[in-house]
Amino acid sequence: MFFLEIFEVFIMAAAMFVISYLFFFQPHQVNGNSMLPNFHDKELVLTDKFFYKKFSEPKRGDVIIIKYPKNEELEYIKRLVGLPGEKIAVRENKVYIYNNEHPDGWALAEPYVPPENTTTSKSFIGTAPVEIPEGNYIVMGDNRPVSSDSREWGLVTKKQIVGKALVRYWPITQTTIIKTPDY
Repeated sequence: MFFLEIFEVFIMAAAMFVISYLFFFQPHQVNGNSMLPNFHDKELVLTDKFFYKKFSEPKRGDVIIIKYPKNEELEYIKRLVGLPGEKIAVRENKVYIYNNEHPDGWALAEPYVPPENTTTSKSFIGTAPVEIPEGNYIVMGDNRPVSSDSREWGLVTKKQIVGKALVRYWPITQTTIIKTPDY
């Protein structure tokens, strides 16, 4: 009887883990230096896969996990910078956003990008504003000089967003809730 109860507890715990992993939360490892100094290589984050699908749209500044548009078997961690219906350009080391509130554009304040990191235009995003169609987003790494991101390979669809990074949990000394900056 005792072993049967232990087995039942094990089965229930395993079922809860599988359901949570498949539908709600998933661990991800940061690979590379594209998010320095905010996220380091080999750190682990817990990603919420459910919230964007049912309750909310992605917000500017969210740290998200995406499927790399050129090879969806790979997943990247990036920061969401441009939203559907906006235009975006890179000039003078700044990201400029054009939307209904700011038709003439405004320079995005990015406190998460170190001042010594230059934000340059690349093949997809240049000095002329690029329109972001509905259902699409622009993402960039915080370490702009080394980041492979939307400036290079273009738009990310909502379907390619795996989820929002919620918590950095490894290394344990760096455990923190991941906050979205206010703009």
